[in-house]
Amino acid sequence: MNSTIEQTPLFTIESQDPNSMARTGFLDLPHGRVETPVFMPVGTGATVKAVTQDEVADMGFRLILANTYHLYLRPGADVVSQFGGVHRFSAWPHNILTDSGGFQVFSLAANRKISEAGVRFRSHIDGSAHDFTPESVVELQAGYGSDIQMALDICTPYGIDHAAAVEACDMTARWAKRAVTRRAELTNESELFASYRGELFPIVQGNFFKDLRQRSVEQLLELEPRGIAIGGLSVGEPFSVFTDMLAHTAALIPPKLPRYVMGIGTPEYIVAAVEQGIDMFDCVFPTRAGRNGGVFTRHGRIALKNARFRYDEEPIDTNCDCFTCRRYSRAYLRHLFIAGEMLGPMLATRHNLRFLGKLLEDIRSAIRSGTFTALAATVREAYPPRTGVIDSTENTENRV
Repeated sequence: MNSTIEQTPLFTIESQDPNSMARTGFLDLPHGRVETPVFMPVGTGATVKAVTQDEVADMGFRLILANTYHLYLRPGADVVSQFGGVHRFSAWPHNILTDSGGFQVFSLAANRKISEAGVRFRSHIDGSAHDFTPESVVELQAGYGSDIQMALDICTPYGIDHAAAVEACDMTARWAKRAVTRRAELTNESELFASYRGELFPIVQGNFFKDLRQRSVEQLLELEPRGIAIGGLSVGEPFSVFTDMLAHTAALIPPKLPRYVMGIGTPEYIVAAVEQGIDMFDCVFPTRAGRNGGVFTRHGRIALKNARFRYDEEPIDTNCDCFTCRRYSRAYLRHLFIAGEMLGPMLATRHNLRFLGKLLEDIRSAIRSGTFTALAATVREAYPPRTGVIDSTENTENRV
């Protein structure tokens, strides 16, 4: 279905772990090569909160996420268009993946109406009414210059019945087909989009029913996608349900396609995803936690505001090579947070992003050397998966 778009190799598998589905590879995108598995920092409004673009790049990231819904409302597609896309507008020279906004609309359940045509919603900013269709969302993301754009989907909450899940699953597939058709049309009808080479990934839904997950994957594979995202996970389900459904869904997707699980970004979830052959993931949690004093260490997560760090001369993590850990003590960082100084959130965010960047570097190295199982065990010891329900403020895409 994409025959009118000039195709180049997108994803190359480099190595495979002998004891799991974990693999390394790389994505060749319009703004450069990206090694996988990869964590994408979330820059919802064309900025990763509390850090500059240069700092994000210096930490090794070459792919970040922005959000169609938020950019549409503010600053507006017309502003971004004037700059020729998000890259120039935000002074980010590397790759950008844009979410379709489907999750944000999902979180506006009281202020939206879904129909076959698309979704009508009210802005969380001023209450004004707006419409998204599968076609308009493709056009918006092409205008943003997205290196990878996502098809509009219907994300459903944990606990709905089978009939409701079927309806959302099938409508998501129909919307994906319309998105693919519109993506193919763009380069033929407008000089504005003639040079656009961004990829379009559809999103697997099906809620927590295995038959519907299979149905969704089969429907989307008919569209001959170049990559697939797995949505509708980490929305309030127990960790065991998350891992079971992830393993089931990932196994249905052909290995040649890059696989992206949306909305996960803590060490235990990353390891669980990589183990199932997932190549890409994103989450607001690392930056959100950093802004509130929560930081990752190789021994687990700690809260810098805790009184026990008042006299602590150690860095956040003695093994970390980030700017924060090279220069500042836990005591000083605690002081910044207690005093309400903006430098505290900035430094903690730098650390969290670099911690995850380094974790992914270590994961890729371990997969290549056949030692991923040992690394995963070490991560799980420090970050034991919880047996209860996922905290919906933790492993979720950015809510409005």
